[in-house]
Amino acid sequence: MRKIAVPVQNNIVSAHFGHAPKFKIFSLDEGKIIKEESVENPGHKPGLLPKMLSDAGADVIISGGMGQKAIAIFEQNNIEVICGASGDANTVINDFLKGSLEEDDNRCSHGGDHNHDHQGGRGIGNSSGTGKGNGSGKR
Repeated sequence: MRKIAVPVQNNIVSAHFGHAPKFKIFSLDEGKIIKEESVENPGHKPGLLPKMLSDAGADVIISGGMGQKAIAIFEQNNIEVICGASGDANTVINDFLKGSLEEDDNRCSHGGDHNHDHQGGRGIGNSSGTGKGNGSGKR
């Protein structure tokens, strides 16, 4: 069985992994969703979310954008990171399962000071062609 974690706000994939109010965790068996659960974000502290999601059994993270440090921590724990997703979380998961997610840049769209880099990880878009970003981590 596989588990995929997706940071969400109102069931929409969050543009910034660490700032999502919740994470949906999808349990999969034989390529089908067999269970969905929602977990509150305990806070945006370095290393906390990768540990929490690893402890929850996630082996794939699909996100809108994520910082390089978080990507590195996930990859060190053999958790695949896919960035650049957008739209409804269930649609994104179904597109992922069908193999119809397209590669795209990692993106992060929040205001204010933004001093971390967004390099690494694999990027995707959804089947409608949205989810594009410039990959610079700056808007």
